[in-house]
Parts: sequence; C-alpha cells; structure tokens
Amino acid sequence: MTDPNRPNVLFITLDQFRGDCLSSAGHPVVRTPNLDRLAAAGVSLRRHYSQAAPCAPGRAALYTGMYQMNNRVVGNGTPLDRRHDNIAHIARRAGYRPTLFGYTDQGVDPRVVTDPSDPRRSTAWGLLPGFDVELNLSGPYTPWFRWLTELGYDVVDEEASLLNGEPDRPAEHSTSAFLTDRLLGWIDRQDGPWFAYASYLRPHPPYGAAGHWSEAYSPDEVGEPITPLGAAERHPFHTTLLGVPDMQPPTDPAAMRRLRAQYFGMVSEVDSQLGRVWDLLQRNGQWENTMVVVTADHGE
Repeated sequence: MTDPNRPNVLFITLDQFRGDCLSSAGHPVVRTPNLDRLAAAGVSLRRHYSQAAPCAPGRAALYTGMYQMNNRVVGNGTPLDRRHDNIAHIARRAGYRPTLFGYTDQGVDPRVVTDPSDPRRSTAWGLLPGFDVELNLSGPYTPWFRWLTELGYDVVDEEASLLNGEPDRPAEHSTSAFLTDRLLGWIDRQDGPWFAYASYLRPHPPYGAAGHWSEAYSPDEVGEPITPLGAAERHPFHTTLLGVPDMQPPTDPAAMRRLRAQYFGMVSEVDSQLGRVWDLLQRNGQWENTMVVVTADHGE
C-alpha cells in the first residue's frame, strides 16, 4: 500500500549538458531562467562530476551509483550486468512505480536474452531494467517520428534527418516538446505519489536548435572554446571519436562559433521545456511535495 504523504520524485537527465552552461553558475552568455528557478528553490551541486563518457558509461555510473571500473560499461552498447542494483529497482523497493519518458541507453545483459535473433542483443539503445515505459524515445525516436508525420511533415524514418531538421520546424514540434507534452499529461493523471524519469536528448548533437531557438544566440556573441591540443599531443580518441568522423569539431573559427550558438540554443530550448514542468507542478500544488533532480550523463 502506498503512503499518500510520500513525495513525488522527478528525475531528469539532459544529454551532454555542460555543467557551466547555466546563467546561475555565472555563464556570460547562455540563459537558463528555469534551471535557475530550480536552483534558487533548492540546492545546486557544484562539485557533482560525471564519472565517464560517452553516454552509456556515464549513464551506467549514474543509474547504478558505481564507478565505471566496477559496472564495466566501457562504451555505448556495452551490456550492463543485470545483477547490479539501479535507480529503478531502488524506487520500486521504496513503493514507487518508476516510469520512463525518453531512453536509458543501456545495453541489455545477453544472459537475459538468450535468443541470438532478439533485436535487443544488437542495439545500444536498451532499456534499464525496472522502469515502466510510458514513452520510449530510444533511437530512432519512433513515437516522435509518427507524431511529426501525423502533423503533415514529410520526414524520413532516420534519426539524423529528424534531428537535423529541428531548426526548420516550430519549437513546439521538437523532440523536447514532444517528451514534455507526454510527461505533463501523465502527471495530470496521477492520483498518488509518483516517480518519473524524464530523459531528454538535448543538447546532444546534431547541432541544430529547435525553431526560433536556432536564432537565439548570435555566433558573434558566443565566445571562443578552450584552446585545442596540438596535433602531437592528441590521443587517437581525439581524432576518431568512437569511430564517428562527423563528431569532430570544426577547425574553422566561424564554423565553431556557429556550433556554439546552436549548442547554447539547445540548452535554452530544453530549459524552456523544463519551465513548463515547473509551472504545472506549481499550478496543481505539487511543487512543494516533489523532489526534482536534474543532472546530465556527461558534458559536451
């Protein structure tokens, strides 16, 4: 039997969100009024560090509370041992039904799926055990794709094309807005203490902010990145990031400024979606009884 006095829990991850990209943390350019609202009402953990990169190792450490050397997830697609405890199992033991909106990016333990033809054995987009899945936005984001098609967009069922087209569609049709719409509807239907995990893709590449957010920052105002390592100092990882050549940063300064402007636009766009969540919690009287945790799998 659930305790009606227990708090709601809203756990949120932002994918590849740099910890310094908060106006409340003193960033000179990026604007995050809604994350600032949350920080002002709670606690900002300035020394909370991602344990690993890229996404799957960072998430494995976050979900299990274990260092990478112990959870053994060394890359995207590496299976996560089913014997490890995780945040969803912990929530269930506390009496919640943890519900997922988005994705968890964890490879399935092959001991769970013994059929070699099972598609879960060949994808990096596995789901963390223990969650009820309300909205599965694991690549290629099929529910969002179908929704865009219903709205009349002529899109192909391929994740890069969908995401690269975000600047050409209204921000209300972004992947972040789609997730938020479903999350808000679900919260409105709950009649007892709830636990939701909202796993937002943005500001993960490709670098194209949704709708008007793609023009929110001028390349002339975003500043310069840190000085890159010289060629002789670079590890092979720097030049062939996980074997994905299109993940390499541009060498042209103007192109780099455009990239930074889009990244900051994606930060502000997902911040605006979180503002919609805060507003609902305040309107329905749940703000004071909801523990909200926002973090990232790793930075950019």
